Amino acid sequence: MTSVKIQSFDELSPRTAYALWQLRQDVFVVEQDCPYLDLDGRDLEPGTRHVVLSDSDRVVGTARILDDGDAWRIGRVVLAPSHRGHGLADVIMKAAVDAVSGRDIVLSAQSPLAGWYAKFGFEADGDEFLEDGIPHTPMRRRA
Repeated sequence: MTSVKIQSFDELSPRTAYALWQLRQDVFVVEQDCPYLDLDGRDLEPGTRHVVLSDSDRVVGTARILDDGDAWRIGRVVLAPSHRGHGLADVIMKAAVDAVSGRDIVLSAQSPLAGWYAKFGFEADGDEFLEDGIPHTPMRRRA
């Protein structure tokens, strides 16, 4: 059975934090072959929230919500390969969007996923760009 929680860094158990970082590394760095600095310091910011999707005691998905001042930023949206194709990424995004209010929400979508993010009210908000060799589209959901 899956469950979703929204937690600050200080609320994450050490095992959960490790599992989030391992999942992000496994997918973004290894599977997508994008060597980048995942641990960028923003996980620790007081306004950051982590969406944690668990299946029993195993972390299987996550997203990170950042407080960028004038907007919320959703990023690091990831689902374990073993749990893809069952609508669970929708659960993560819905939880992330529902967790914030009062300001626009922005994100940088991998361009092939822009249509998926549109399901949650996001619209393209700028020109496509390359990040780590992957085309991305800036997107915004207005408050």
